[in-house]
Amino acid sequence: MNQLLSQFPDLSSEQVKRFEQLKPLYVEWNEKINVISRKDMENFYERHVLHSLGIAKVIQFSDGSRVLDVGTGGGFPGIPLAILFPQVQFHLVDSIGKKITVVREVVQALGLQNVTFQHARAEKVKGKFDFVVSRAVTRMEKFVPWVRDKIASHQKNAWPNGIMYLKGGDLSDEMAPFPEHHVFNLSQHFAGEFFETKKVVYLPL
Repeated sequence: MNQLLSQFPDLSSEQVKRFEQLKPLYVEWNEKINVISRKDMENFYERHVLHSLGIAKVIQFSDGSRVLDVGTGGGFPGIPLAILFPQVQFHLVDSIGKKITVVREVVQALGLQNVTFQHARAEKVKGKFDFVVSRAVTRMEKFVPWVRDKIASHQKNAWPNGIMYLKGGDLSDEMAPFPEHHVFNLSQHFAGEFFETKKVVYLPL
């Protein structure tokens, strides 16, 4: 929490409270439905919350934006981003039902009014979104066809609509078919060994 608060000093008291509630909620639900490894739970705020918020170091979503989180797992990056951007609508989807169960319970416990969720594959999701976010669900050439038709044509953000993808490691081969992409190193924003190879990949669609 300390690094989170230092990186995002303008959080309201309500936002701070919700971020503080996250770990106890996930500890409770992880005992019932395993969505986070034990090792990662020990570094919960770094590896899940702060990592998710790395997207906010690249883009500040405009109020009224709609964001689709594909393969959200237990709710990342969608839930931390929804706390940070209360005026943005987030739709979290995962193909594994028990993970969406955890998402539902956490969202309800936090009282998040700007989050909806769905047990479905990305291809089945209806509607248009300004951005699609995700955490390394699959390689980009497989991911793009899942979501290309979900991107709204109307622009309301500083960046053109598209994908904001949290990835790690050497991405040169994977991203070669997408010359219009941009890569942002999270090590420029967050301290610690975990973030040395972590990146946000932006792909306009």
